[in-house]
Amino acid sequence: MHTTNSWRLRDLFRWESLSLACALLLLLPAQQSSAQATGNYNFFDFQQKPYYFGITLGYNSSRFTPFNSDQFLQSDSIRVVESASGPGFNLGIVTNLKMGDHFDFRFLPTLSFAERTISYTRFGRRSNFSERRVESVLVEMPFHLRYKSAPYKDMRLFVIAGVKYAFDVASDSQTRQAETLVRIAPNEFALEYGAGVQFFFPFFIFSPEIKISHGIGNTLIYNENIEESTVLEKILSRTFTLSFHFEG
Repeated sequence: MHTTNSWRLRDLFRWESLSLACALLLLLPAQQSSAQATGNYNFFDFQQKPYYFGITLGYNSSRFTPFNSDQFLQSDSIRVVESASGPGFNLGIVTNLKMGDHFDFRFLPTLSFAERTISYTRFGRRSNFSERRVESVLVEMPFHLRYKSAPYKDMRLFVIAGVKYAFDVASDSQTRQAETLVRIAPNEFALEYGAGVQFFFPFFIFSPEIKISHGIGNTLIYNENIEESTVLEKILSRTFTLSFHFEG
């Protein structure tokens, strides 16, 4: 009788031990998930959304990159051609489509105000400097792919890359005055890349972002009757942008 009770106690002990071990194995993933969720309370609310919208405000610094032509070396009046950056600002709309846990597709139609200058330094003592200032109002259509890191305390890092088309609605390339000036095409195509940080708040996501745009299309409209145009082979656009996205 005593031996039978001992076997029953051993069997009960083994069953309880096995049950406890199974319970620990089942609770371990939950504990890990709970540990991962620590500090990411706002993030998981937004993570459930397949898409969301927002607005973007930004500051930009734009300039041209002029490339001299073969006729520049033969010119006896123009010594240097260079470009100066000008300030501007952006106002746009954010459309974000989630593509898995780490990728987003983004479309950000933007109205951008920019100022760029091409300056000419000439030989001689009189009238040895002139410039062509281009003030633009650009309707921009950027398409970006964004990669995001794992979240940490309602914050995550990201990088972006994409392309952009822009049209200058304030272009003077078709005016009569443009016949005596270096003409800049109203259309621009550019490659873009950048990086930023997402901060998750209860009602919105705040994302400061820096971005660089490299024009890939020649914006110079060649005019053989204007020396300022003939000394140039092409003009490309360059833009640095600091943006603040508010999304939700």
